[in-house]
Amino acid sequence: MNIMRLIPYIAAKLQRKSRLSALRNCAIHPTSKVEAGSQLTSVTMGRHSFCGYDCMAVNADIGSFCSISDQVCIGGVGHPLHYVSTSPVFLSHRDSVKAKFSRHVFEYCPKTTIGHDVWIGFGAKIRSGVKIGNGAVVGMGAVVTRDVEPYMVVAGNPARVVSQRFSNAVAAALNASAWWDMNDADLKANAALFTDPEMFLNSRGLL
Repeated sequence: MNIMRLIPYIAAKLQRKSRLSALRNCAIHPTSKVEAGSQLTSVTMGRHSFCGYDCMAVNADIGSFCSISDQVCIGGVGHPLHYVSTSPVFLSHRDSVKAKFSRHVFEYCPKTTIGHDVWIGFGAKIRSGVKIGNGAVVGMGAVVTRDVEPYMVVAGNPARVVSQRFSNAVAAALNASAWWDMNDADLKANAALFTDPEMFLNSRGLL
């Protein structure tokens, strides 16, 4: 392999990783990772989860074993649709614009909940206040405006259910197993069964 061809790739990779992530009022588990360029505010994240590059999340609870791709947007503040104007120049909180004609108090930032073992694809957008169930999958570029049930696969704009990862019985049993609460030693001991959900569930007397 020509090393000269790798130099631009390596340089771009290093430049991407050299940026900082911005975390404010967050509780990220030590086993989890937030990549460079991401901005998280008032976010909790459980064990062994990761958030990719250039993501944004506001007021969200993210579970364990979640896989969040790059450029994902989760939650965020709203604007007053019932006022004369939606502009922050009439609101009390600080914003990008400097002018303030009034300081009406308006706070709209409902909690967004991402369950355990959720996979969110590149560029997906999750509306604030939405709940994504355990084991769900959000497709690349999806715009999620409604709650997603456990183990459902959604895609599109607005996002709709396109498939289900498992049968109803297996999905319910996996959800009830709460395997994401197992300690690391137990997970390692049972990891060989993770390619066969039914065998895993049978081993635990859940199916």
